[in-house]
Amino acid sequence: MTITPTRTRLHRAWYVAAVAFVAIVGAAGFRATPGVLITPLRQEFGWATGVISAAVSVNLILFGLTAPFAAALMERFGMRRVVSSALLLVAAGSGLTVFMRASWQLVLCWGILVGLGTGSMAMSFVALVAGRWFVARRGVVTGVLTAGGATGQLAFLPVLASLTAAHGWRTAALTVSGTALLVVPLVYFLLRDHPSEVGTTAYGATDERRLSGLAQVPAHEPEPAPPRSQGAARRAVTALRDASRTGTFWLLAGAFAICGATTNGLIGTHFIPAAHDHGMPQTTAAGLLALVGAFDIVGTIVSGWLTDRYDSRLLLGMYYGLRGLSLLVLPGLLAASLHPSMLVFILFYGLDWIATVPPTIALCRERFGDAGPVVFGWVFASHQIGAALAAAGAGIIHDRFGAYDTAFYVAGGLALVAAVLSVGIRRHPVRLRVVFED
Repeated sequence: MTITPTRTRLHRAWYVAAVAFVAIVGAAGFRATPGVLITPLRQEFGWATGVISAAVSVNLILFGLTAPFAAALMERFGMRRVVSSALLLVAAGSGLTVFMRASWQLVLCWGILVGLGTGSMAMSFVALVAGRWFVARRGVVTGVLTAGGATGQLAFLPVLASLTAAHGWRTAALTVSGTALLVVPLVYFLLRDHPSEVGTTAYGATDERRLSGLAQVPAHEPEPAPPRSQGAARRAVTALRDASRTGTFWLLAGAFAICGATTNGLIGTHFIPAAHDHGMPQTTAAGLLALVGAFDIVGTIVSGWLTDRYDSRLLLGMYYGLRGLSLLVLPGLLAASLHPSMLVFILFYGLDWIATVPPTIALCRERFGDAGPVVFGWVFASHQIGAALAAAGAGIIHDRFGAYDTAFYVAGGLALVAAVLSVGIRRHPVRLRVVFED
């Protein structure tokens, strides 16, 4: 008797995750540019650091506030359409900056258009992909997709810094625009909203059915797609209204606001000019920030693995506490040349950069159930509000005192506060009723 070996096909969920990863990388490109462009814009137009930082703040605020509405829009119109439109906004905003002559145009292009586009591909997109397409390995997938933003930073920052130094900041902006456009066809033709669209189930759903005593259900029978919400804006606002009545939401939002302040807002926006103030070449500083992105890939994936196994509250407390201590020593590490202590800081900060995302998404899902992705969108909005305040505040501090030291000390103290908030989150799920109404 001849035995024909069976071929194991890769589950479709992994293809969807791969496309989502590429889209997030494409969106991350422009988010990585503020630190590279602050000095060239200041030199060409004579704008103060605070003025440029204000445009960054608008970008960060819209990046966050768009997220919960984008999650609801994805439930209404599908992830494919929303993400494709978002990439077009990023491309338009980045490309139009080459024509600007006044600071309000920077706010329009860099702040509003790119903020809306990147906000539509924020962490709520990650939560939807992981929640719909994965049952097993959900934490790891969340970590990998979250790391996509760091990969974009890793891939773009050295290139953008080199292009800016050799050909000017406009070439760098056009490079980001072109890259975003290249991702659009990939997303539109390959991304799918739900496993039922291709006649399959979420990865690991068969094992969950068996453990739940539903073994009589055919293993490959696709689960029906969730009903499309008819009121995306109302669903997003209702989720905020109900979640905001719980202490859990405010603890998560408060800690995540500090997370944004200590990453995108402060280090992501001002590390390069801060290092440049100490005599470090801008390309070298950009390379260091890219290393943060490299180590963040490892840190976020490991954090996803840990989230599948340990208490997310304790993980967050550890991440924020260690981040706060590292920020307190950063002002003493900045110098004109590289030294081992700075490289140790870059290694550690990279591992910790957005390791907070997988446990935060997990807590939203565990505490708020099916409303978790939309609730997380609002929690992420707080992240970006914190980032915006830090970006603007650090710029004002620099203009006033001529240095960033005070901003780093304040951020370090706030991170320690976030550690306390995280471990104070309640253990039991929160029941939201109105959120599920359409």
